[in-house]
Amino acid sequence: MGRDYSHLSREELLGLLEARDRRDATKFGLVWEANEIDRDKALNDDFVALDLVPAESEGDAPWKNLIIEGDNFDALRYLKMTFGGRVKCIYIDPPYNTGNKDFVYNDHFVEKEDLWRHSTWCEFMYQRLSLAKDLLREDGVIFVSIDDNELFHLGGLLNKVFGFNSFISNLIWHKRVSPANDAQHFSTDHDYILCYALNPDIWRPLRQPHNDEQLKNYSNPDNDHRGAWNSSAYTCAKTSQERPNLYYPITQPTTGELIFPSHSRVWAYDKNTHSYHTNENLIYWGKDGLSKHPRLKKFLSNAKPVVPRTIWGFDDAGHNAEANLELRNILDKTHFSTPKPTRLIDRILQIATNPDDLILDFFAGSGTTAHSVLKANKADGGNRRFILVSSTEATDENPDKNLCRDVCAERVRRVIKGYKNAKGDEVEGLGGDFAYLRTRKIHPAHILDIEHEQVWTALQFIHRSRLVPYTDAPFLIAEGEGETTVIYIPRYEASQLPKLREAVQRNSSVIVYSWQAGLLREKLKAEHVQHENIPESLMRRFGLRIS
Repeated sequence: MGRDYSHLSREELLGLLEARDRRDATKFGLVWEANEIDRDKALNDDFVALDLVPAESEGDAPWKNLIIEGDNFDALRYLKMTFGGRVKCIYIDPPYNTGNKDFVYNDHFVEKEDLWRHSTWCEFMYQRLSLAKDLLREDGVIFVSIDDNELFHLGGLLNKVFGFNSFISNLIWHKRVSPANDAQHFSTDHDYILCYALNPDIWRPLRQPHNDEQLKNYSNPDNDHRGAWNSSAYTCAKTSQERPNLYYPITQPTTGELIFPSHSRVWAYDKNTHSYHTNENLIYWGKDGLSKHPRLKKFLSNAKPVVPRTIWGFDDAGHNAEANLELRNILDKTHFSTPKPTRLIDRILQIATNPDDLILDFFAGSGTTAHSVLKANKADGGNRRFILVSSTEATDENPDKNLCRDVCAERVRRVIKGYKNAKGDEVEGLGGDFAYLRTRKIHPAHILDIEHEQVWTALQFIHRSRLVPYTDAPFLIAEGEGETTVIYIPRYEASQLPKLREAVQRNSSVIVYSWQAGLLREKLKAEHVQHENIPESLMRRFGLRIS
């Protein structure tokens, strides 16, 4: 309930209003001139549907992975209706807004001389990030690649959308092998990856196995049967006055000499713990056994996985030259000046996903994210799923351009089936599938014209994890896999009632969608059946008012 101001005088009320105006005028955060730029053509009140394109899809139905062609704002609105709260990890590599024809807005490239270039980019990104937030699970996380051009603006946008407390880290990726000697000031050798969690109290990065560089620190100079180990100092930075219980003599086992620590740096362990270390042969006295500076052995077999670090080098995440070669090997040419290497996305997936998670990339570019998801599944037998969204990037000057179909989907297709690289060697396919879909806008006044195929696709995405194509039948059913059974009845026919009742009876949880929900509710009475009316149910989920 709001505060009661009825007891305040006119002067007191004016004072409160002035204080509020001052507070709002100095509000901390990112501000951009949204009202000064042309409205994004994607921002509209139309309902969005998806059309399945079987000829561009890969593998046999049911498909578990999706590639969506269209404006990503439209696609995100559709995904919010169907996949809201189900995505574990989002990775995006948005346009960096360099002004060098890398950013298409309203069918035109944003030029470097555009006075509203940064505001246009901010508004463009804000609208899409706001939708993306609603797609994340409670333990979900988003990673966003960026460079110096928009780093600070992006941080402000993510703070605005997710909140300051959701910031996890600013990761540094060393992307360039050789310096750019033509740079005016510095060779930009790195990119950033901003990481935000929907709920930072829940999300935790997965610890990683030791890499080759870390493994070099382990050896076995005394041939201990427990295997390789490294060691740590046996003293700590405390004085004998601070820790008198840690100032005591220990026996050098080879010479029998009593050894004391210094008064300014005492033993790290008390007498009982030292006795345990001695009995378990956990103290190393040097190669000849005569050292006066003992060290504690720590075995690789007992070592915990490593917490991820914020600086990623070539060994961790690849580099730009590797990414270009990788794409050229798959597609014969790069198509992109700065694709991302799969090893970069591999690392994100290792940190942020488990084998059954859903991964989204709505600036899919050349399809690197899907490639990495398929690699991860091949490596651990996982069942990760991907959703890629890519526009055609067609412009008035190049209306037939279609990067989604000809680059993104084609790369993923070849990775699935196998391909011949630049050397002519056959590269084995990783397996997998994807359904190829296109966005279509439907004006709310024409929502009754929505096609049955589009309804069936949406209903499966809302309740299921796989997609089967529409068939011209009195009713369609998706059941099994331990998920909710979905029945769609495009047109009710009394002759089909026995089969409908049979389908309802053999499943424990059923949702029936129809254009005559009231009639079907009477015909299919059962406590475990939920009835929903089309198109009202989809409109409500999409956020459109039902008049």
